[in-house]
Amino acid sequence: MCPDHVHIELINHDIHRLICMINNFILLCLFIVIRSARTVFSRLNITHMPSFIDATETAKIGINGFGRIGRLVCRAAVEKNTVSVVAVNDPFLDLKYMAYLFKYDSTHGRFKGDVKLLDGKLEIHSAVSNATHTIQVFTEMKPEAIKWGSAGADYVVESTGVFTKMEKAKAHLAGGAKKVVISAPSEDAPMLVMGVNHTTYDPKNYTIVSNASCTTNGLAPLAKVIHDNFGIIEGLMTTVHATTATQKTVDGPSGKHWRDGRGAQQNIIPASTGAAKAVGKVIPALNGKLTGMAFRVPTPDVSVVDLTCRLEKPATYDQIKETLKKASQSPEWRGIIGYTDEEVVSTDFIGDSHSSIFDANAGISLNPNFVKLVSWYDNEYGYSHRVVDLITYMHQRDTSA
Repeated sequence: MCPDHVHIELINHDIHRLICMINNFILLCLFIVIRSARTVFSRLNITHMPSFIDATETAKIGINGFGRIGRLVCRAAVEKNTVSVVAVNDPFLDLKYMAYLFKYDSTHGRFKGDVKLLDGKLEIHSAVSNATHTIQVFTEMKPEAIKWGSAGADYVVESTGVFTKMEKAKAHLAGGAKKVVISAPSEDAPMLVMGVNHTTYDPKNYTIVSNASCTTNGLAPLAKVIHDNFGIIEGLMTTVHATTATQKTVDGPSGKHWRDGRGAQQNIIPASTGAAKAVGKVIPALNGKLTGMAFRVPTPDVSVVDLTCRLEKPATYDQIKETLKKASQSPEWRGIIGYTDEEVVSTDFIGDSHSSIFDANAGISLNPNFVKLVSWYDNEYGYSHRVVDLITYMHQRDTSA
């Protein structure tokens, strides 16, 4: 054999050895990752993975109802890029109008990115995440007629405000959806609030869940931190709430609740809310201890909760402030609870993605056992981010086994 052939054989042999070593290394890494993952999942008591979801992909979601919350959930989704929006349904909007309403927003400003119409679909590119979502559009009136499965949507955000009961929301399953998240309070669906009780999500038994209300998301984290550290004996909540689309621009009929029909931009309107009582559902220890009401005010966005409560454990207001400041910086509450000691007003929180931002300078204490606590929340943008976060968490649980 000539020297050149011998040299080539040696090179081939070395390459083969190198490939074998690389393959062995990859297999070792995979073994370590799988074993570590099993350990983590066993500690989390996660034992079930629905077969319909590919664990290697982000959650694919559809949005039913492209109103205020539907559009902002879509905006939050493409900006965070932790889920993929693959479908939107709205029987009252054509494709061009959807693109227009998504691109231009009087409250939250023009969308940072590009919105295009492509072969009957929406193509949304976010300058924030540099991600592009191609979205199939449906215009069906009935949830069961929406072909979520054909678009690849496993999770559906029910944001019409109409199908809030489980019996109605489950109609989405007929079209191929696997899970439904209702972006409103529900009488009978399990309510999950991120940071408060989201870990109670049961992948095997929870097909339809509610993300509760924006006010429950604003109140519950605050109430949980206070109750865990000082104990809440009882409390009253008032939310000073921004105008919503259900209100009237000028006086008009409004069924049983006559005051709700008065002009939204002319009045401060007392209204009922189940947000405080709902806290008892997500924090069982507070069940029956909280109730509340609302004042609807003539502002387009951002609301504020006033929680006045009696404490079991005496505390100075400075101690309460320090507790909430530490909570806002902790991994458990980061992104959920915010903290400010600046001289802020409501518009300063437009576009804030926290569930609840404690205002240290706005609260007062009558005595060590009786305090008034104030916390802001963007009732549109912050809430929409929690919807996306909840689906992201559900997908992680659904694919972990």
